[in-house]
Amino acid sequence: MAGRMVVGSAALVDLVRPASAPDPAGGHRVLPVTPELTGLLPNRGLRRGSTIAVTVGQPRRSGGTSLVLALLAEASRAGSWCAVVGVPTLGAGAAAELGIALDRLALVPNPGPEWATVVAALIDGVDVVVTAVPAAVSASVATRLAARARQRGSVLVPYGRWDGADVTLQVVRGVWEGLGPGRGRLRRREVTVSARGRGAAARPKEIKVWLPGDGLTRVIPRAVSSAVGRPALTLVGSA
Repeated sequence: MAGRMVVGSAALVDLVRPASAPDPAGGHRVLPVTPELTGLLPNRGLRRGSTIAVTVGQPRRSGGTSLVLALLAEASRAGSWCAVVGVPTLGAGAAAELGIALDRLALVPNPGPEWATVVAALIDGVDVVVTAVPAAVSASVATRLAARARQRGSVLVPYGRWDGADVTLQVVRGVWEGLGPGRGRLRRREVTVSARGRGAAARPKEIKVWLPGDGLTRVIPRAVSSAVGRPALTLVGSA
């Protein structure tokens, strides 16, 4: 089953109504994230009402989409509704591999000129709202959407440059593995994720994780990671 594709205002209203039902996760103020990412977030999860930005590195296909999906996975598994706006290349298959519940995932690939209205409507009824950031978004619009998320208890995840976020995450380095001299296949990517922000998140942090594509999250035993010179934490997701 693919994620719910939302096209038109009527479909958006029909989505927000069921998504506004009591949160099966219990309405906790902090939604869970995969253990490998807890150290990057001041509340060790997605605090309701916060804005967690994921900036797009260079080149653009830098692992940012995988990082976004990884942020959603645990909250989705716990029963939260998620929405992704303005990312037409996002694959439902990749989301499912990471454990995102597709029956609670809304996809709005092309919101059109009413982008801010669409995002605001989803904030009213969806637990986590990911949105690609338009090139010309104004500071006043960004401030209003962040304030709406605080008021409604939704987590806003801008995908792109977003000034004033509580925490900003970015994949800053990445190295593919699997290719030998003239042979082999790309199997996984070791990436470094940085975090910076305000308040409790003001101190910059970095972690190394792996982003393969078999859909499992696991921790590599430290003895093994030390023996092969790899980081102890491994996040497995789509490229």
